[in-house]
Amino acid sequence: MALHVSWAFVFGILGNVVSFLVSLAPLPTFYQIYKKRTSEGYQSIPYVVSLFSAMLWIYYALLKKDAMLLITINTFCVFIQTFYIVVYFYYGPKKEKLVTLKLILLFNVFGFGAIFFSTFFLKNPLIRLQILGYICMGFALCVFVAPLGILRKVIKTKSVEYMPFTLSVFLTLGAVMWFFYGLLLKDMNIAVPNVLGFIFGILQMILYAIYKNYPKKMVEDPKLQLSAQQVVVDVVKLGLTTVCLEVNAVGPNPNNGEGTDEAQNIKTNNTTDASNEV
Repeated sequence: MALHVSWAFVFGILGNVVSFLVSLAPLPTFYQIYKKRTSEGYQSIPYVVSLFSAMLWIYYALLKKDAMLLITINTFCVFIQTFYIVVYFYYGPKKEKLVTLKLILLFNVFGFGAIFFSTFFLKNPLIRLQILGYICMGFALCVFVAPLGILRKVIKTKSVEYMPFTLSVFLTLGAVMWFFYGLLLKDMNIAVPNVLGFIFGILQMILYAIYKNYPKKMVEDPKLQLSAQQVVVDVVKLGLTTVCLEVNAVGPNPNNGEGTDEAQNIKTNNTTDASNEV
């Protein structure tokens, strides 16, 4: 038993280190926001969801009472995600500020509040912990589906420009660390979601190996693009971070100037008609 606790502590510490590094991944994005003095083109929902996830896992760890390493990483995540949201809110346009406020109310106030009040006052602490654990695991599994977006984008564009290999490696390592941490603690609510995280991490690295030599796509209008490192960091569960890199590229005008030519033709026809009337 002592050996299991010791190894669980080791994997928990390693998981904290990896998740700490991954949670700092969005810093380049927010540096660009600071330089441009605008958050236009970026979305706040990844950071709001990450904050909600960290709050859930802190609540779960407090009830569990023997998961201090969950508390340490997710406390940091609450701090860093709050920082991201404040910066986004400060530099965001009025419309985006309103959207961010609605998301915070939906997830972090009403969502978390509903979960807290529906579980905290249950008389049986074991049932309370079990229900909360299922909620955390279900939410983590749903969030782990997020990488499907970037995997689909990589296959479609044959480009890994928006899927950094280093980030995929750290995510996979984090999934391994937190899986063994949960397994050694015999907590399947922690271990099970990270099986999915490990699988998606491996898939990302395989796709990177396949498409890394393909030429990068040219950006038509840099001002209308998201940052190449728009990192959606969701520090769900226990500090393991799920990352979905989404780029909503704005394509060129599909008319390719046809609208201008048509306008010129109409103008020419009008001029000709006027001449004939004269």
